[in-house]
Order: sequence, then C-alpha cells, then structure tokens
Amino acid sequence: MRSTPLPVALRWEQGGRGAAAALQSLNFPVTMATFAERLPENAPGPYYVDATCIDCDQCRAMAPDFFGRDDDSGLSFVRRQPSTAEEVARFEEISAACATASIGNDGT
Repeated sequence: MRSTPLPVALRWEQGGRGAAAALQSLNFPVTMATFAERLPENAPGPYYVDATCIDCDQCRAMAPDFFGRDDDSGLSFVRRQPSTAEEVARFEEISAACATASIGNDGT
C-alpha cells in the first residue's frame, strides 16, 4: 500500500475526475461515506452527505439544485433527492467525483 502523499498537481488533476477511483488505482485506501455520520440537514432519502465533507464546493458546483451548503457547519448537504433515472445517474456521477467520498447512498 502506498504511504506517501500524492504531489499537489496530481491531487488537483484527479480531483475533478473521480478522485476516489483515481486514488484506489494508486493503492490508496479510500473510505466511503457512512450512514452513521450522515448530516441531519440532508433531505430524507437514500442519498446523503456525511461529516467527512471538506466544503470543497464540487457537488454544489456540479448540481446546485441537488446540493446546498449549511452556513453554520460549512458543509454540503443533499437539498433534494433524485426522482428520475436521469437524476439518479447524475447523483452517481457526482458521488464518484467527490474528492473525499463524502456522498453516500444507503441503498433504499
């Protein structure tokens, strides 16, 4: 397992193209969002943002109609759950692009 940090340029380059997948390909351990750390601001439903969010704004930039920012905590949350197959596909795309893998799906 790789124990040295990625160079800043590589971290930036991979951040917008599925950072979790990129890190896994380099043998970095990647944790997924956990339901136990789900933020209370999330809309009810299967998708959520957990407490590992770092407020990078990526999800909000990609889908501002689905994600909001809590000004008190400074973290993103799911504003609205997807309701169509296309919206679910969009959520999965955004989840894969999350640099900290903080967007989860509880499978319901």
